Amino acid sequence: MRYLLDISTLLAAIWQTHPLHGDADAWTARNELAICPLSELGFLRISTHPKAPFGAVMRDARLLLGDFLGKHDCVFIPADLPGLQSQAVSSEMVTDSYLAGLAASHAMKLATLDTRIRHKAVHLIA
Repeated sequence: MRYLLDISTLLAAIWQTHPLHGDADAWTARNELAICPLSELGFLRISTHPKAPFGAVMRDARLLLGDFLGKHDCVFIPADLPGLQSQAVSSEMVTDSYLAGLAASHAMKLATLDTRIRHKAVHLIA
């Protein structure tokens, strides 16, 4: 089984200061991984946001993400699911629902730390 990484999983797996880094790092090391544009962009946005705990500059965040993707031989999948096919019922679940649907459409599971996502394709890693 291949797993599409959501933003929370990427953040935890890459940032050693994240409270769930150990769990995410160990989990990603033993599974086949995939990435998509939304996960990449979300990681970069949160990693470089001035109010986020990571405080990275864009160049460093890009390097960390690139190193992680290369180390784990992540497969890239396009964000090719039409947005209206996501099953979001509220604004705060739009991205999560989309990523779960995207994973399912590519016969994958969505690897996440978020217990609020309700979708058959979701796989909680911690």
